[in-house]
Amino acid sequence: MREAHGSGRPGLARPRPERGTPPAGVPAPRSRRAQLHPGAWWLWALALGTAATRTTNPLLLALLITVSGYVVAVRRPHTPWARSYGAFVKLAAAVLLLRLAFAVVLGSPIPGTHTLFTLPEVPLPDWAQGIRLGGRVTAEGLTFALYDALRLAALLICVGAANALASPSRLLKSLPGALYELGVAVVVALTFAPNLIADVRRMRAARRLRGRPDKGVRGLVQVGLPVLEGALERSVSLAAAMDARGYGRTAEVPDAVRRTTAALTLGGLLGVCAGTYGLLTAAGGGYGLPVLLAGLASALAGLWLGGRRTLRTRYRPDPWDVRAWLVSASGAAVAALLLLAGSLDPGALNPGVVPLEPPALPLWPAAAVLLGLLPAFVTPAPEAARDPRKEPTT
Repeated sequence: MREAHGSGRPGLARPRPERGTPPAGVPAPRSRRAQLHPGAWWLWALALGTAATRTTNPLLLALLITVSGYVVAVRRPHTPWARSYGAFVKLAAAVLLLRLAFAVVLGSPIPGTHTLFTLPEVPLPDWAQGIRLGGRVTAEGLTFALYDALRLAALLICVGAANALASPSRLLKSLPGALYELGVAVVVALTFAPNLIADVRRMRAARRLRGRPDKGVRGLVQVGLPVLEGALERSVSLAAAMDARGYGRTAEVPDAVRRTTAALTLGGLLGVCAGTYGLLTAAGGGYGLPVLLAGLASALAGLWLGGRRTLRTRYRPDPWDVRAWLVSASGAAVAALLLLAGSLDPGALNPGVVPLEPPALPLWPAAAVLLGLLPAFVTPAPEAARDPRKEPTT
């Protein structure tokens, strides 16, 4: 009986693995269909941010922050860019403290009767009327500043959730054809930035080993010139490689299509800006949403027409599946329901501070905010972080 090649037992041949399957002990890579489209995360987070701008109720804002934080905690991938959520939380805390400091030093337009303490007031000239430095600090003024700052902090944390959950490279690859050049430029910049930092560290370490200064103006010049030279060489090599692969070639389109594309895109962006301003202000609540929707439709039409000039194909495109629709719809439902609650009962979403009373939690707007937890249950769990010290067993 013959002994099979590579087998320790006679007569038994080791089964040959199928093509494309990983070796034993190595986890199989996750299919791209198991990942959520990055645009869905951004739509969900921006909708939660829109809901945060419609209320100053600290209980609802704290609930919005908790919802976004919980989704980030259970669905954040183990990647370097996912750590940006902590930076956004720190930025939100800094904004909160800065707003309270301004209210203490510069005063508040809200009149109050509950004086907490009094600072020495600095006299100002006549041309600076309406501004004061120091003086009486009231509980009503600080409460108003806290409510206002908490709204901005919630908006920043929602944007940080989108940055932590959505892959920036996959999001840039999902841009429409009209923004293809912009997406490629951003991807190249994000790719070369770590190389630039590594070059600076390597040059500074080399200068320290030679006993030469690496700090100050002289050290900056002598380190910056080689780094700049290396960056230019990489840029020239990249430009040659992109030109050899046909990058930048466009299709011929009629002049009327180009003019229509420019008009639709420019008008759509102006409509988006005007509609966003209307949603963020109390006076524009009636026209903000229709103008925003019309601007989005016009901008999307312009981008679709502009994409006809770019001849390209997508390699492994991210599918927009049912889960992406559910995630986007959950955020849109939170924003729409809070907009409706603001029109039906504005006092519940924007509690007053004169007289000073504790805020109440409105029940059905709070239940609407809880709809933002849906992505934590319908999206796939992140892959476990791999230990680079462990070698795959064969």
